Amino acid sequence: MNEAVALIPLERIQNFIFLIRREKVMIDSDLAVLYGVETRLLIQTVKRNADRFPDDFAFQLTPQEVTNLRSQIVISSSAHGGRRYLPYAFTEQGVAMLSSVLRSKRAVQVNVAIMRAFVSLRRLLSTSETLARKFAELERRLESHDQAIKSLFDAIRELMAPPVKPKREIGFHAIAK
Repeated sequence: MNEAVALIPLERIQNFIFLIRREKVMIDSDLAVLYGVETRLLIQTVKRNADRFPDDFAFQLTPQEVTNLRSQIVISSSAHGGRRYLPYAFTEQGVAMLSSVLRSKRAVQVNVAIMRAFVSLRRLLSTSETLARKFAELERRLESHDQAIKSLFDAIRELMAPPVKPKREIGFHAIAK
């Protein structure tokens, strides 16, 4: 196993994957840490190769998206000397494209690890969806069983109830000839 890949546990990479705009993405600063480069250098390289990063590969986050992310991860605010621009998010294809513009050996090794993390996450989500479907099916079955059990209990209660004696009619009844 490669040294860089061994240094980055799969779980750590998976913690860097977020769902934004219905896409699984990684944030530029997290990618920079993994690749061992400064965030500004990563963004400069992406901007120099803008034709390789269409909007479905990489996009800049909106202020609202950054606010939502702050509750999940630490993005320093510009008031405290941190970032002065909105971060970029990279989809799985964008991350794959990064290995072609970041030409170091580490970039290739890190990309392999990141692709494995995306695949692992995809499998996990697929398993979760399958379990959710099976659980819903089981729930539907139990509902129908509940109805059958309720009917059974109603029938048992009916059998257990004392029989209703017909009231005797008052008066004289003539027998027809």
